[in-house]
Order: sequence, then structure tokens, then C-alpha cells
Amino acid sequence: MTVGTYESNLAGEGLRIGIVQARFNADIGHGLLSSCLAELKRLGVADEDILHVTVPGALEVPLALQKMAETQQFDALIALGAVIRGETYHFELVANESGAGITRIGLDYGMPIANAILTTENDEQAEARMAEKGADAARVAVEMSNLLIGLEELSAEEE
Repeated sequence: MTVGTYESNLAGEGLRIGIVQARFNADIGHGLLSSCLAELKRLGVADEDILHVTVPGALEVPLALQKMAETQQFDALIALGAVIRGETYHFELVANESGAGITRIGLDYGMPIANAILTTENDEQAEARMAEKGADAARVAVEMSNLLIGLEELSAEEE
């Protein structure tokens, strides 16, 4: 194997992207979705190559991601939502379990999943982060899709 460098690739043409959005904290979710879709479009991902579904909350996101991954119809998935700290331990449970589930699905299926489920102390922090985090998720999904496609092609060449 030759030592080299793979340059990041943000060309989204032809990529199929699945988005799972938690409806809890809906205003934040809509802000995340809006910036994510705008960035996907800017990167060249066609509207018809995007599937957007919603689920009740962050704990339901991993199951929907898993079902989407099982279809093998997507190059990458994106998780959108917000978990905002309250007065109970529930925040830690939801944030930790949702994040762990999302990571596990990506590893189990060898599929990039951009985790843009915000975990913040309050609404103001979530509002301040939603536009950039939504766009970030789009870039991560496209870049990681292209990286995995490139690595698969490299693997096929060496066989």
C-alpha cells in the first residue's frame, strides 16, 4: 500500500442522505433542519436524494437511524434534535443514551452518521448553535460519505 493523503471531498452530487429529526424542542429542530438542508443543497445533494423523517424525541432517533441503515439506501445519515438541561437527571440519561445509540448504529453498519443533537444548558445556547451545527452535520455527512466511498474503492483495487 502506498502512503498518501486523502483530501477531504465536499462534493455531494449523487449522494443519498437520510435525516432523522427529533420533534421535541421543535423550534430548535426546525432551525437545525433548515440550515442542514440549505448546506446539503449548497454541496450539491439533490432534493430527491434526501429522506427526512421525524420521531418524538432524541431517544427514538437511534432506532429510526438503524432502520434507515438496514435499507442500505443511504451513503450517510444525519441525526437532528436538542436535549436541553432541566432540573432532573433525565437530561444526562437522554443525552448519553441517544449519543451512544447513534455511535453504535454508525459502527454496526459502517455508515457515517453526523450527530447534530445539541446538548445544551438552556434554550439560548441551543438557539445560538442550531444554524452552525445543522450546516456542520451536512458537511460531515458529505465528507465522510466520500471518504468511505474512496476507501472502499481503494480496498477493491487491492484485491
